[in-house]
Amino acid sequence: MRYGATILDAEGLRLSAAEKALFARANPFGFILFARNIDSAEQTRALCDELREAVGRNCLITIDQEGGRVQRLRPPLARQWRPALDHAAAAGAGADRAMYLRARLIAEELRGLGIDSNCAPLADVAGPDTHPFLQNRCYGSDLAAVVRRARATADGLLDGGVVPVVKHIPGHGRATLDSHKDLPRISAPLDQLTGSDFAAFAALNDLPMGMTAHLVYEALDSRPATLSPRVMQMIRTDIGFDGLIMSDDISMKALSGTPQDIARDTLAAGCDVVLFCNAPLDERAAVAEASGQMSVAAQARAEQAEAARRAPAPLDITAAEAELSALMGGQVYG
Repeated sequence: MRYGATILDAEGLRLSAAEKALFARANPFGFILFARNIDSAEQTRALCDELREAVGRNCLITIDQEGGRVQRLRPPLARQWRPALDHAAAAGAGADRAMYLRARLIAEELRGLGIDSNCAPLADVAGPDTHPFLQNRCYGSDLAAVVRRARATADGLLDGGVVPVVKHIPGHGRATLDSHKDLPRISAPLDQLTGSDFAAFAALNDLPMGMTAHLVYEALDSRPATLSPRVMQMIRTDIGFDGLIMSDDISMKALSGTPQDIARDTLAAGCDVVLFCNAPLDERAAVAEASGQMSVAAQARAEQAEAARRAPAPLDITAAEAELSALMGGQVYG
């Protein structure tokens, strides 16, 4: 049986009977957790078990655990990380290794709670006008450095048994608006985008999963990238990304229309799976119904993404923390 073409969330700390019934019926590809879903280690593991039991398989459960402002797990369940840009800056010449160790330790935290995917790394190239909602979440303003640090982050997650989701494909760094609230429009010519923003993702096109950017690239289309067949085709052909492509959350204000229509348009454009969050149960059910099952090609990519989940390599946590502290002059945590 094919998976449903959605990634959904839960309302609270445990599933309601109605949520269990919806998830059993819709069979979403996977789930995403938020801070409202997390209270204790025991409760989080129990919730992950309930989510997997609802669909009857060992589905991926993801989370936004970048570090800094965007991390759903916080002390005492997880380390309080500095924003990625500050983390890399503090490590200086050792930034690549510091990003790997950070990701490896994050993976250890996630796997201990039953979470086996993370919406990271970011391969967005920061610029002087990047909106503050994204600026210090980026890994740098130099293309080569961003690629190295994103690769190190992905490797750290994979070595810890966590499937990375590279974002925001094909590049969000030029956005001067917050796509949670508005639709950014990028007027840069195609050659500039290809040589910088898109090039970062081309260098990471072997990663198992990617998340789209909700913004308009005027050189390609008047529609947001998530809803644009032309942009999605460019991601597959020019960037060469053959992993599973999930939308960013379609409830964000950058997109307009009913959630059901947006879900249908997202899949028609070429996304494999729709991420839909923070909505009442009836809206989640409607989006699941509108999205239907994954296409044959999407299902194959979904299974490849699941296959990237492997048993964690051994980790000496004390040694990893000591190495990271030495690289960063003791300025590790936020």
